[in-house]
Amino acid sequence: MADKGKGGVQVGSTESDPSIYIEVLEGGPYVVHGAPPMAVQAITPNESGHSWSYTQGQAFEVKDGARLCRCGMSKTKPFCDGSHLRADVDLAETATMEPMLQQRDTTEMDGPDYSLTDNEKYCAYGRFCDNGDRFWNEVMEGGKAHDELAIYMAHHCPSGRLLVWDRDKREPVETAQAAELALIEDTALGISGPLQLRGGIRVHSASGESYEVRNRQTLCRCGQSSNKPFCDGTHASVKFKDGLGG
Repeated sequence: MADKGKGGVQVGSTESDPSIYIEVLEGGPYVVHGAPPMAVQAITPNESGHSWSYTQGQAFEVKDGARLCRCGMSKTKPFCDGSHLRADVDLAETATMEPMLQQRDTTEMDGPDYSLTDNEKYCAYGRFCDNGDRFWNEVMEGGKAHDELAIYMAHHCPSGRLLVWDRDKREPVETAQAAELALIEDTALGISGPLQLRGGIRVHSASGESYEVRNRQTLCRCGQSSNKPFCDGTHASVKFKDGLGG
């Protein structure tokens, strides 16, 4: 596929093998290039009832060229069955190509040890940020326990909207990870969430351009996001269910 424009890589993120990427078809599904592993990943609460970890569920074989549903209507989820051709769903991409940290929606705050950035427009409603005294307060409070919890929460945020920054190095506290696809299930709410891309997988727009590469991203699967192809948490309000969560 020839790119009209290749987006950059977010600072702190590491791009995956470039043969692995997601292509957004205009008005249609996601096409998976390469063969990354894909499995259901269920958000699992802790004893306090807050989102804490992921529990792997059913795994799916993904071959090069596999098509994944993004209209929310397929009867063969997570794969596309052509339902988008009959569904009354607007799948037009509305997200900006501008790097997330340069967007005016990005908030920056400095704590005593670390800094944070947050772009709520990309919230996938995973609620990992609600643990302890909440992510933002943990960073602002500082101290080893608060800092460690803040970093843990940021690394579990499915969409990557939350970043903890090393104030001395002036870069996010991030580590490279293997490229994989996760079908998010929200067990606490009994709903299905987005398609999470882990490990710096690039997303190509139907326009031929590509979005910025980030360690963690979430793509809409319910067809209702106002920030397509990215998830904005709307699956929670429409109570999207893909039938894969048990």
